[in-house]
Amino acid sequence: MKNYMDGGEAILEAFRKLKIDYIMSSPGSEWSPVWEALARQKVGNRSGPTYIDSWHETLAVNMATGYTLITGRPQAVLVHAGVGLLQGSMGVHGANQSEVPMIVMSGESNTLGEDPNVDIEQQWYGGLSVGGIERYVENITKLARPVTSPYTLYEQVIRAGEMAQRTPRGPIYLNVALEHMLHDWTPPKDDREVPFAPRVQAHPSEVEKVAELLLSAKNPIVVAEQSGRDPAAFHALAELSNLLGLPVTWSRGANFANFPTNHPHYLGVASYKYLADADLVLLVGGRVPWYPAHVRPTKGKIVALNENQFKNHMIYQQLHADLYLEGDIAASLQMLAEAARAGKPNADAIAKRHAKWKGEHDAFVAGLKAEREKAKSANGKGIDPLMLIDMLAEVMPADTAFVDETIMHGPVLRQHLPFTTPHSFFRGFGGLGQGIGTALGVKLASGKRTVALLIGDGGFLYNPVIQALGASKQHNLPILIVMFNNKGYMAMQKGHLHHYKDGSAEGANMYLGSKLNGFDYAELGSHFGLHGERVQDPAKLKGALQAALKKVQDGTTAILNVEVSK
Repeated sequence: MKNYMDGGEAILEAFRKLKIDYIMSSPGSEWSPVWEALARQKVGNRSGPTYIDSWHETLAVNMATGYTLITGRPQAVLVHAGVGLLQGSMGVHGANQSEVPMIVMSGESNTLGEDPNVDIEQQWYGGLSVGGIERYVENITKLARPVTSPYTLYEQVIRAGEMAQRTPRGPIYLNVALEHMLHDWTPPKDDREVPFAPRVQAHPSEVEKVAELLLSAKNPIVVAEQSGRDPAAFHALAELSNLLGLPVTWSRGANFANFPTNHPHYLGVASYKYLADADLVLLVGGRVPWYPAHVRPTKGKIVALNENQFKNHMIYQQLHADLYLEGDIAASLQMLAEAARAGKPNADAIAKRHAKWKGEHDAFVAGLKAEREKAKSANGKGIDPLMLIDMLAEVMPADTAFVDETIMHGPVLRQHLPFTTPHSFFRGFGGLGQGIGTALGVKLASGKRTVALLIGDGGFLYNPVIQALGASKQHNLPILIVMFNNKGYMAMQKGHLHHYKDGSAEGANMYLGSKLNGFDYAELGSHFGLHGERVQDPAKLKGALQAALKKVQDGTTAILNVEVSK
């Protein structure tokens, strides 16, 4: 048995040094050098990344994204040439917008069979090699570059992994020629362990300024948008709220569980009515907190606390910040709490503040309960979405990780479902069609924790469904898929009416692009031995949800196709 030492081994060794856990791949014919290295790793009983096959490139990228959202550690994605990269570009775009670090690689031939010393297969000549695949994704990655030679391959992969982790985090794409991977490689003499990126903290003097503002404020409030990506920030914000009696509302653009919804200072999602009287707004992890963006929501000061304040993928952004605190969010919140303690906050004022916001929280929770009770009392009128949400809250385990890919039902989901633990809510970036893969990646990183994808019928059809269900079966990743099936792209109809009220379409009840005469989606899982059930009767909803959850807990993905009334 010949023991090859070539560019495939260089790539795998770089992944080992970067402590990458998984190589997610929708395979292409350029990757035989890496496959050979992986086989050698297995035969030699060496530790290193686990290889996961996917049947679609977007699925591979989304699984890497979901895994990193839980662990914080970047993973590797291998796709095929330019065609595979284009297929996976939706996922790359989403990873870039969500600031998820990863290495994405594909390859081409740079000799096209003309080098007599390298026997290249013929498929590379005629369009598969385009000469510069990186151009396809330059605008949707943090960086996209070719590997310059077999002699720079190893360190370029190392650099890509290290760069992906730095602020702003994001996917790095490398175009590596097949000839570079087939070339002999000699491991470096001066080897090193590659560290993870360190946390970058705000300067203590800047922390002191913000702490003084918090201590002197009469009516401060927190708006949290993306802080919940880090469990340490989730807990640090709760600690700061307890210390100073700070009320917290999730931002209108929240994509993570930022603050426990059962906390007595929690005011809901986009509860901006409280900002009018605030003299200080602490915007934590802000991205798109205000809409319309030009309207300042308060007369008080706005302090923006984030690691990366301004998103280079956004063409326009307005935070209205009067002061910035920049660095790791959890570290900033922890330093603020420490500085506030040293400043000896007024205990009486904080006790009054706590009582006030607990009362507001209790009233808010009572209002939500009344809304759900009203929805449940509408017997004979189908399954109201709020009835389904209420049942999810009752049946699902308290630590469930929910992945949301709904549109019309997204705001009400975030307002009514309980998110009391870190990483209990995720909503993707970059467009629909990525939810199932993201949920599978979250499950891969979450062990026995229950993962539930909440998705509309329109969004479901944007996903690589068959490929994702195959991955769930092949890699033993059971998730619960709950479909809010309103038989249409209702966001399209809503948008039409928004711009053309009393128009021809409304008069004729003719809304193009909004109707879905779909099949029974629950049957799709049967091809893989998965569980599926269609639910139309409100009386059968709880039993169907309990049965589906039991299947997931027993190791089988379940699809619950719930036909909702709106």
